[in-house]
Amino acid sequence: MEGKIVYYESNEPENTLVTFRLVKERLKTLESKKIVLASTTGETAMKAVEFFKDLKVKLIVIPHQFDFKVKENRFPKELVNSLKVLGHEVHFGTMLFHTDNFYGSKNASLMANLLRCFSEGVKVCFEIVFMATDAGLLKSGEKVIAMAGTGNGTDTALVIQAASSQNLKNLRVNEIICIPYN
Repeated sequence: MEGKIVYYESNEPENTLVTFRLVKERLKTLESKKIVLASTTGETAMKAVEFFKDLKVKLIVIPHQFDFKVKENRFPKELVNSLKVLGHEVHFGTMLFHTDNFYGSKNASLMANLLRCFSEGVKVCFEIVFMATDAGLLKSGEKVIAMAGTGNGTDTALVIQAASSQNLKNLRVNEIICIPYN
């Protein structure tokens, strides 16, 4: 199998639309039509709903968990309802790579920092796929596209075989669609 990886040289808001186009192209030949998407404020989720509306794609949107860094969650409650009416899912689960204080070990930070060696988006893609699988929104082994970013929007897209946080070693990255260069 041969494929192409797109590398972004800079962190630009325009990368989101380019990432969406690359994912749309990949969806043409991928059996699964599920996208797991990180969205902190809902802006990326709204753009994704509009962009993918004609493709019969199911979005599984993963915002920050409640009480993460700020007391009020930045993802609008109205958007949660709108997404669900459209057949998508929104999951506010525990962000697994931010549990050091809870579990008293530094394993979560160690794993997060190792994945950040690839990019922040890669770390988030792993985390949101684990969270969605833990919530029963994905089945272990199911192939999906995960999208996340560095800062605002998305600049990372991976084809991943899902796994739960109980079976970390079963998660597989099958393809890198796009990723930041640095």
